[in-house]
Amino acid sequence: MAAAASAAAGATRAGNTRQSTVQGPGLTTRALFAYAQRRLAPARTTITHVTTFTHERLPDYYETLQVNPNADLETIHRVYRLLARRFHPDAKGTGNAARFHQITEAYRVLRDPASRAAFDVRHQSMRQERMRTVNEGVKATTDFAIEQLVRLTVLEALYVQRRTNPGNPGIFDLDLEGLTGQPREHLEFTFWYLISKHLVKRGDSSRLLITAEGVDYLEQHYESHLQRKRLTDRAA
Repeated sequence: MAAAASAAAGATRAGNTRQSTVQGPGLTTRALFAYAQRRLAPARTTITHVTTFTHERLPDYYETLQVNPNADLETIHRVYRLLARRFHPDAKGTGNAARFHQITEAYRVLRDPASRAAFDVRHQSMRQERMRTVNEGVKATTDFAIEQLVRLTVLEALYVQRRTNPGNPGIFDLDLEGLTGQPREHLEFTFWYLISKHLVKRGDSSRLLITAEGVDYLEQHYESHLQRKRLTDRAA
């Protein structure tokens, strides 16, 4: 009789153990984190490496936890608890071991003031680098569009000059500076390109003249040229 009771008690304890594992998503923040630490123990070497914040592909832990960089510790605890319950490997329908790993790593760094402070230094550097890259990309795009507009403006001026004044079809560089609003040093690149493409050429007294190829090019791109000019005028 005693042996049967002991066996039943053992079975009950085993059942409770299995149940606590299955009901992982209902655990507290501390319990969820402890579970994650045990489950992810084989990957600790990777996590430790990342904690030094020297990895070139350091993840953004604030984005991972979906919290603001200024979030207080209580918010970080609360959000981690919600996400950990949702992505817990034992959660039916929403379990995701990889996502659970990511949010746990982020929480492990952000929950500790010292490691969070170290991460914040790198995080600020990451944000500055990201903004610098974006700004350079915008500037490069803008410069490219401006150069295209200047080329077509030069061609248009030369086109009108040749058509309306065939006896004096050329325009001096200085006059083109005033027509385009661009300094001479910037126009040097424009002139080089147009001459290299045989769209314009140097005539008497080094005046610029539009060629037949330049006329064809301008007529083919005139509509887009007008649209760019309208956008530029509207922005101004």
